[in-house]
Amino acid sequence: MLQKLSADKHKQPYKGYFTVTRVQPGDIIDQQFHDTAFGPLSVIDHAVMKKGLTIKMHEHVNDEILSYVYKGTSNHKDSAGLEAPIFPGKIMMMNAGSSFWHEEKVDQEDVEMLQIFVRPRVADLEPRIQFHDKEVANREWYVMVGPEDSQAPLHVRNNVYILDAHPKKGDVLDIPVYPGLVPFFYVLDGEIEIGDLQLKKKEAITDLENLLPAITAIEDTSVVLFFVDMDAVMSMSGTISGNASNR
Repeated sequence: MLQKLSADKHKQPYKGYFTVTRVQPGDIIDQQFHDTAFGPLSVIDHAVMKKGLTIKMHEHVNDEILSYVYKGTSNHKDSAGLEAPIFPGKIMMMNAGSSFWHEEKVDQEDVEMLQIFVRPRVADLEPRIQFHDKEVANREWYVMVGPEDSQAPLHVRNNVYILDAHPKKGDVLDIPVYPGLVPFFYVLDGEIEIGDLQLKKKEAITDLENLLPAITAIEDTSVVLFFVDMDAVMSMSGTISGNASNR
């Protein structure tokens, strides 16, 4: 059965120059013992950062973090001395492991982005950072992230895949199948139809038992699709991904 997560269910822990809509993907499931993560997929922060904002150097431990900029440019700096701009088509994976420090700065136009937090399989792995250049407006599915033994360009240290697509109005996209993994579908922008439901910006859908039907773009749309091992072993010690306030 299709289960929808409406935009009005999300919290906004930060507002102002740094506004975060915190999508807790586990809220889509009616759980007796509630974990607001969806397996190891813990948090999707849909953020807007205003021009002139600096988020000062801060530490993450045991978070796997995909930074996906939809609009604008966010300037990354870390404690290893690396500096790099992140913008549409330039994606970054921070595998925080035992400790990773970074800073974000917006010098030019406002930034809209996702920061996606995944729980690693175990705590205190080696910290590392990865970058990948991809097509900006791919109308078909593009695999951005996958487990370490996958062919995905960026690796996350758990059994999770992350794809994106940017269908134009009227496009129909079939949902791929990853055997043994459960889909979680998120609308970054625009509007789609799936089954007898419509999803708008910041809304999500899943089906825990069946394959998701094809989607139809009602307007030009950007979507992110996750495939998650709901039985994966995972560390609960992440700064954000394992925080007790998110469970």
